[in-house]
Amino acid sequence: MSSPLRTHPKAKWWALFVISLTQLVVVLDGTIVNIALPQAQAALNMDDHLRQWVVTAYALSFGALLLLGGRVADYWGRKRTFMVGMIGFGLASLYAGMAAAGWELILGRALQGVFAAMLAPAALALLTTLFPSGKERNTAFAVFGTVAGAGAAVGMVLGGFLTEFLDWRWCLLVNLFFVAIGLIGGALFLTESKAEGDNRYDMWGALLVTAGLGTLVYGFSLAETGWGNPLTITFIALGVILLAVFVWVEMKVSNPLLPLRVVTHKVRGGAFLIQAVAGSVMIGATLYLTFHLQIVLGMGALEAGVASLPLPLGTMVLAGVATKMLGKIGPRPMLVGGPLVVAAALIYLSFITPGGNYFVQVAPALLVMGMGMAFVFIPLQNVALTGVAPHDAGVASAVTNSAMQIGGSIGLSVFTAVYAAVVGGHAQGEVGLDTLTGGYSGVFIAAAVGMVVASVIAITMVRGRKEDLLPQGGVESESAPVLVH
Repeated sequence: MSSPLRTHPKAKWWALFVISLTQLVVVLDGTIVNIALPQAQAALNMDDHLRQWVVTAYALSFGALLLLGGRVADYWGRKRTFMVGMIGFGLASLYAGMAAAGWELILGRALQGVFAAMLAPAALALLTTLFPSGKERNTAFAVFGTVAGAGAAVGMVLGGFLTEFLDWRWCLLVNLFFVAIGLIGGALFLTESKAEGDNRYDMWGALLVTAGLGTLVYGFSLAETGWGNPLTITFIALGVILLAVFVWVEMKVSNPLLPLRVVTHKVRGGAFLIQAVAGSVMIGATLYLTFHLQIVLGMGALEAGVASLPLPLGTMVLAGVATKMLGKIGPRPMLVGGPLVVAAALIYLSFITPGGNYFVQVAPALLVMGMGMAFVFIPLQNVALTGVAPHDAGVASAVTNSAMQIGGSIGLSVFTAVYAAVVGGHAQGEVGLDTLTGGYSGVFIAAAVGMVVASVIAITMVRGRKEDLLPQGGVESESAPVLVH
């Protein structure tokens, strides 16, 4: 028998609140720690190589396990997966927040990513079943998407506030508050649902893709010691081999973790590649912006968090404009031009100097970057569903989110290698502000090159009539994947 609370007319809207809160905590955890990282690095005595893994561990485990998390939610039960994910995320946050050494913080962040990979697809699936169609569905997805978009900004400001007035550990421990609300609300307002049909798990596929991506990212992280380093080459090669075996396995199994038809479609494949490059900038390059604001410009944590806001706000402000333009001009011009706008902003940002004014050298670049990203993310949400059969829509959404996280992981490793090359491999405390600024400038230039590559991908792969490049011949507002930034 259903609980009276669950059958109440307003129950689904309370459920939407709970689900949206989950999306908020998953997204903000991608940025909240960035602001606190300089303080955490000093407190735990982490070297420059180790600190990147505080960010990479979360993004990598999250991205690598999203597909499996979606399968678990569908087959095991969406509410059950949601509740277990919530409990696990809370325990992982507690462990990371109490870390006494750098490796403990990194392990805690990796565990957060594991449980976030359960939470995110379970939340989206619950939302889809709660609001199957009509005006209510549009409203629900608008609320959910707005919360997702605001998560990065909330993370920056909240992370700055907690670090400035309490301690960097509270950037992790604050999750316990969200988890408590999620568990109580989930128990009261969410109802169980499962997918029917073949419920076999592709465990070999899950193991291979996780091991392959992890090995590949680790190989790229070693590149800061030199691209010719035998270990760098070995791990990158091993990662590529494992991913090739994963593709072979997916071709053979009857119920693959990733149906290859989702990624071999030329337009969708291009969209996933562009998403990966965008992820490298949003996750990787922006971390070095945080370092510049705090270490070079001497901002406090809260001031740095507020100073980072023009980037997400620029995206949020132009999201509506980008959505209207999408229906008129189609995704291709936006995916060609948007990355070039972001690249131009990154080039401008690369001219930072140790004594430069924030409002002259940084803020304009961040605002333009955010605006450019609006013309990247909005069309990507729709192109990712181009030609996708209804039963593959969830997988396509998961791949889009995975591409962002994995791109961020690889991008951060590459940018760290660029930074290390510019500063001559010296630790942060061993060089002056001029050298540090030069390292950060090198990262921004490398990110700009990546965005130019994204534009070229759009030119060569996202081809066809406007009507053919959008799901069902139009802008899909109801079932577009919600990107986890």
